[in-house]
Amino acid sequence: MSFVAVTAFAGACGYTIGEPATWQTPAPATPAYAAQLQNTLQTIISDMRVPGAVVMITSPEKGDWTQTFGTRTVDGGGPVTVGDRFRIGSNTKTMTGTVLLQLVQEGRIGLDDPVSKYRPEVPDGDAITIAQLLNMRSGLYNYSEDEQFNAQLDSDPLRVWKPEELLAIAFAKPAYFAPGAGFHYSNTNLILAGLIVEQLTGRSLQDEFQQRIFGPLGLRETLLPAPTDADIPAPHPQGYMFGTNVSTLADPALPQAEQAAAAAGTLAPKDVTVTNPSWAWAAGAAISTAADLTKYATALVSGGLLDAKTQQMRLDSIQPIQTPAPFEVGYGLALVRFGPLYGHDGQIPGFNSFMAHDPVRKDTVIVLTSLFAAPDGKQPANALAMAIIQALYGTAPTPSTSPSR
Repeated sequence: MSFVAVTAFAGACGYTIGEPATWQTPAPATPAYAAQLQNTLQTIISDMRVPGAVVMITSPEKGDWTQTFGTRTVDGGGPVTVGDRFRIGSNTKTMTGTVLLQLVQEGRIGLDDPVSKYRPEVPDGDAITIAQLLNMRSGLYNYSEDEQFNAQLDSDPLRVWKPEELLAIAFAKPAYFAPGAGFHYSNTNLILAGLIVEQLTGRSLQDEFQQRIFGPLGLRETLLPAPTDADIPAPHPQGYMFGTNVSTLADPALPQAEQAAAAAGTLAPKDVTVTNPSWAWAAGAAISTAADLTKYATALVSGGLLDAKTQQMRLDSIQPIQTPAPFEVGYGLALVRFGPLYGHDGQIPGFNSFMAHDPVRKDTVIVLTSLFAAPDGKQPANALAMAIIQALYGTAPTPSTSPSR
């Protein structure tokens, strides 16, 4: 829900004349940009058939604003609330990358180490570095682009996937290019990174996230679920998807007739909330809230999880990737740059999310939606985020990282 305008009080001391002196804290004023932005966001949500969304903006210069849209189910189910939990997809990659960089700080691994030092089964692992896993330049095939894998997600959504099963799919396919010779977004890289974290620490990735990120930052509503856990802790909206994993693999857009039916309201998305996220694990299985992601994105970009030298190295690692964006978009050590903001986005069946922070202006933008993709294949959280950045900065980059699938 949005912050309301300041309530008018009688008298100058913050309490009502004639009543006991009870101090009241006035609500923050709605920032000037919010009224028009709310209309813009509502239009995007309606056009993209998004059941529910949460937007949280923190801006010292422009003013903070939080707004919820829609309901928890396509049939109603009560309004979405600011405290609702969402699956956050590939935003999880930044967490896995952060823990691995902490281990670099501790001298337990080097970014230039070959992957084969830790996972000798990786094809061409002698030539792939740890850094190339995090910056998507390993060339390793992305298992979630495999059609048979997607067919299994459709036919058995509750299946518990083991990391080794995911790697077997990837390693059976040829690499996209020689290590370091190109950029290709691949979940395989982060599954390897998660396994290496567990190998080095002797503890589960869930425990490492809790001890190294969630606990220190006070992220009480954020978790990486156990592989056998397909539930989202309440409260949460249901998550929806048009089409199937197979039908949207090559082209996320529905056929024109189905797009028309969705626009007319005669085709509804299906509920895929309990699809087990174990297939995404270290690459995309985390769950969080808008408030927790605001804290996390701020620390991720402005500091608090890495020492100053490693933090700057991470920011400097970003290299441009080809997009039609008016701002430079780039990818680095499990971190994306969207013009002046840094963060990531995430897409997993049922949900789409965006988080980013500007280390100069200190703006933070969080968008959570309960829809995987619009009928035309576009990602709703990214579309909403671009409208927000347009309102805050006057122009907007186009986040174009591949989804967590």
